[in-house]
Amino acid sequence: MAIRAVLWDIDDTIFDYAHADRTGMHRHLRAEGLADGYVTVDQALGRWREITAEHWARFSAGETDWQGQRRDRVRSFTGRPLDDDQADAWFDRYIVHFEAAWSLFPDAVPALDLLADGYRHAVLSNSSLHNQDRKLRVLGVRDRFESVLCAAELGVSKPAAEAFHAACDALALSPEEVAYVGDQPDIDAQGAVAAGLTGIWLDRAGLGGRPELIRITGLDQLPGLLRRDTRFGAPDTFR
Repeated sequence: MAIRAVLWDIDDTIFDYAHADRTGMHRHLRAEGLADGYVTVDQALGRWREITAEHWARFSAGETDWQGQRRDRVRSFTGRPLDDDQADAWFDRYIVHFEAAWSLFPDAVPALDLLADGYRHAVLSNSSLHNQDRKLRVLGVRDRFESVLCAAELGVSKPAAEAFHAACDALALSPEEVAYVGDQPDIDAQGAVAAGLTGIWLDRAGLGGRPELIRITGLDQLPGLLRRDTRFGAPDTFR
């Protein structure tokens, strides 16, 4: 069955999240001052990423809500017993610096341009609709996608099959007609495959090591991959 639609991840796939997070937090920490226990900004940045992963896992497991994981990240990072308003204010100040550093990867728009004819497009993100819809609008690409589905509103997150199937339902297509592109080999590509979609791992760092997955190292390779064979009968070029 031919691929008729591309389902996209956003963060670290079309949007350079890692750069924006590092730049934004670096500026935020210089404005706020380092919290107790941190010697350098780089040490603090590393800890921020660890805390983000920890509390994101709690959110994905349904142990907290979207705002709760943000507040818990701030409390864990600062080591202070902040109330909700104080934690929200700290995070809001960080967001100002984070958003000032937003940018798309250079290969994102060219790939979307090349795939505009012949494929439908939608987004499935392990984030919130408020965040991701606004992000896409600020970056000027929201109109490229028919729909944007996010874990916070779906109540289920990748790699659960239900998340991928909800996105397919929004497109009124079967999983076999949809390709998913994302930067995480397990959460994105393998999760999509397990749900019956064609999963494509965007391995920008060139890590390799997952021969069972269809892999590209840049979005410039995606149009050729999609158009060469509807079921990717010869994906070895990109592995």
